[in-house]
Amino acid sequence: MAEKSTDTAAEPLTGSGSASLDARAGTDPIELFGSWFEAARTAGIELPEAVALGTSTPDGVPSVRMVLLKGFDDRGFTFFTNYESRKAGELDANPRAALCFHWKELDRQVRVTGAVRRVSEDESREYFITRPEGSRLGAWASKQSRPLASRTELEGAVEAVRRRFADGDIPLPPFWGGYRLVPDRIEFWQGRSDRLHDRIAFDRTDDGWTTVRLYP
Repeated sequence: MAEKSTDTAAEPLTGSGSASLDARAGTDPIELFGSWFEAARTAGIELPEAVALGTSTPDGVPSVRMVLLKGFDDRGFTFFTNYESRKAGELDANPRAALCFHWKELDRQVRVTGAVRRVSEDESREYFITRPEGSRLGAWASKQSRPLASRTELEGAVEAVRRRFADGDIPLPPFWGGYRLVPDRIEFWQGRSDRLHDRIAFDRTDDGWTTVRLYP
């Protein structure tokens, strides 16, 4: 199955056509996510692909930050980063993570947990070359998560990279690429009055997905 891009210029995503939260056998949570994501885009929400990514060290020290979802399909949810960043170090040492999407205007959340693995170099390169020139230069210049003496130092690093790749060919940095979170649990949350919210969780099994309705 081809990965669905979350870039705002991409073709509209197709989903299950239903945003209901019925725990029905055979419901595909990836299709339901696609339906909800498209609804968020159609509603004009700024950066509907923004998502909180939670990671932790092997001894359980957590951290969380916002990233941008860059694609999803039956294989999982994809995002990109510097492989020398804090998040990458934690993901490589403890390859499990959580995502939380929150679309306030629709009173909806989606929570995803599962194993994480790096995507292929070819897949990282395919995405990298679509980024604006400034973002590609910044990827080379930034020693992500490490101490920075001043803003001037960062700007100087960007200019040095700009001169290095003056011919306009900015290749994929060897220390930069994607991760894919392979979900084993996806929970959909729909706000309701009196805080009696709808919650449906999908758990992966050998045969597909099971569903369960949860108390709010």
